[in-house]
Amino acid sequence: MVQKSKPPTAANKPERRDEPKRRGRPRAYEPEIALGKALDLFRKQGFAATSLDDLSEATGMNRPSLYGAFGDKRELYIKSYQRYREDARASMVEIFRQEMPVRQRLERIYAAALNIYLSGETGPRGCFTVVTAASEAVSDPEIRAMVIEGLTELDKAFANCFRRAKEKGELPESADPAALAQLASATIHTIAIRSRARVPRKELEAIVKGAIDVMVGGKG
Repeated sequence: MVQKSKPPTAANKPERRDEPKRRGRPRAYEPEIALGKALDLFRKQGFAATSLDDLSEATGMNRPSLYGAFGDKRELYIKSYQRYREDARASMVEIFRQEMPVRQRLERIYAAALNIYLSGETGPRGCFTVVTAASEAVSDPEIRAMVIEGLTELDKAFANCFRRAKEKGELPESADPAALAQLASATIHTIAIRSRARVPRKELEAIVKGAIDVMVGGKG
């Protein structure tokens, strides 16, 4: 007679490892990469001309995901502008800090600026601050404050540059670091606008050379 097998007791049941609990769907995107894609689009098209559908297509995220990660379109624009300023600052900070003749410093600063302004897969995009954020600053107090902060920060960096050059005897005693700083910043704004209009780099570099000659004197 066949004996019925007894059900396993708690003592002889095979051990089962606890499976890790699932905690919802993982993110299918990298926030920094998505923000970079949004930044590229805003730099190309500006705020008003960029729709949520455009942003969704560029980042590969649907609207709810975009909102959950970055907030509404305006918040995403502000985050993109903050990212742009951080990247631009990082590309310039060492040039401003390092010890070098003032002419060489200015040449390197403007070369770095042109590298930023002339970049873009579909053509030069210019400066985010000058070309797109400035237009939004008219009606948005928060963006206006960010733009003014960026312009003031650049003026101060240039003023410090000229002050050091004056102390080292590279500039005459009559030189006004604050006035020279505003001229240097104005040159930045000029090449930003012209690069957006696809003026060739060679012409932009000629503008830069002329401006530097005015600021620190032509080469002897």
